[in-house]
Amino acid sequence: MTASLQKLRTELNAAMSTAGAGLPAANELCVACVDLVGVDGAAISMVYDGFSHGTFGSSSEMSRRLDEHQFTFGEGPCLDAAAEGKAVLVPDLNSPDEQRWPGFAGAALGEGIHAVFAMPIRLSSACVGALDLFREAPGPLTADQMAGGMLVAELASLPLMDLMASKTVNPAETSEGKQRQVVDLDRIEVYQATGMLMSQLDVGPAEALVRLRAHAISTDQTASEVAWAIVERRLVLERDDRGHNEKRPR
Repeated sequence: MTASLQKLRTELNAAMSTAGAGLPAANELCVACVDLVGVDGAAISMVYDGFSHGTFGSSSEMSRRLDEHQFTFGEGPCLDAAAEGKAVLVPDLNSPDEQRWPGFAGAALGEGIHAVFAMPIRLSSACVGALDLFREAPGPLTADQMAGGMLVAELASLPLMDLMASKTVNPAETSEGKQRQVVDLDRIEVYQATGMLMSQLDVGPAEALVRLRAHAISTDQTASEVAWAIVERRLVLERDDRGHNEKRPR
């Protein structure tokens, strides 16, 4: 490791050590990443069974919202990075040659983000998520920024391991079972809303989640925003879930 990377590792570890274990450390890692690597936002996505399930660290509310878009649309660089086990680099989301994630790209561009870079996060040999780096200006990462991003992705496994070892996770579970429980710690409102929709619409869990996401996309919201509205009974979806059929309790 070069002297500059060793210095970066020391500074990133120092940032995490000032926060509590688990989620607070992940947040501080993302904040430090923005300052030290030179990007406009960073978020840690948890990917399980091919889907984005949780934002386990972000540098800001904007970065969390950008990660939410990947969950809402079911597509994005974090999913590809975790599935392929390699970095996904998009220097210009607005390029005519970039057609991979039309939903996510449109939402990110709408938020003023033109470049996104995702690095896989590994626990042992398994890819369990991705570090997403966001930048307002288009353009590739420099070699130093790329190396820094990969180092942050490596360190991101530490707060995740802390979560898996925490009291909130059953220690008797297998590694995969612990990962599943960690996934369930975030976006609990989505799972609650999905359960409510299953009863209200008489559909299975997969269809209920599709309905929730579809409404979020059609109304330019994130899945979590729609889920909170459903849980708090500010929004009721009818069976066909057409936008004009929604009912809002008085």
